[in-house]
Amino acid sequence: MNCSFNKTFTNLFFVLLLVFSSTSVAEQSVKIMLFGDSLMAGHRLIQSENLASALTNRFDQDDIAVRLINASVSGNTSSNGLARIDWSLDDNPDVMVLCLGANDMLRGIDPALTKENLSTMIVKIKESGATLVFAGMRSPESMGEDYQSQFDQLYPDLAKKHNLIFMPFLLEGVVLDERFLQSDYKHPNALGIQIIANNLYPYLITSLKEF
Repeated sequence: MNCSFNKTFTNLFFVLLLVFSSTSVAEQSVKIMLFGDSLMAGHRLIQSENLASALTNRFDQDDIAVRLINASVSGNTSSNGLARIDWSLDDNPDVMVLCLGANDMLRGIDPALTKENLSTMIVKIKESGATLVFAGMRSPESMGEDYQSQFDQLYPDLAKKHNLIFMPFLLEGVVLDERFLQSDYKHPNALGIQIIANNLYPYLITSLKEF
């Protein structure tokens, strides 16, 4: 009977040890949240092809413990993002990648409003204690020279003002290249996502230096 008790106690001990070890590993993992629109949400892509999965694979290759959360929502404007930022921050991300504004531009929304919304989100993210990686967008010439100038400039202006880790253009190397775009010529395909992940990865590595 004592032998049976000892065996049961030993098994329970190892189960508890495994639980506490798993919890410790989870707590050590840096939580990275992607906060954007369809460009980061993975529009018309399967789960294994989206940006969160591509970045997870990159971190796994380098044996870096992170947990990616894709809080991006297709169709979101900067106003939509601002409306849900507090709810997303309740998840307590350690790092947040913010990239919104593409839908503002497509709808011809005043860049001043986009800038104001993004600035408010940046302040909220920084106040939460999360490290912010800010990714910019660019306007096509078809929007007109004045609009293009105002829109393109708002991202570096905000990055400088708030002293952010800044990726100048999320779609660098992807936009206008049909090899990396879906049939709508707006959203990245699986190959395009890999390029975005490779471009974004160094900025995320920079964000992890304080952890």
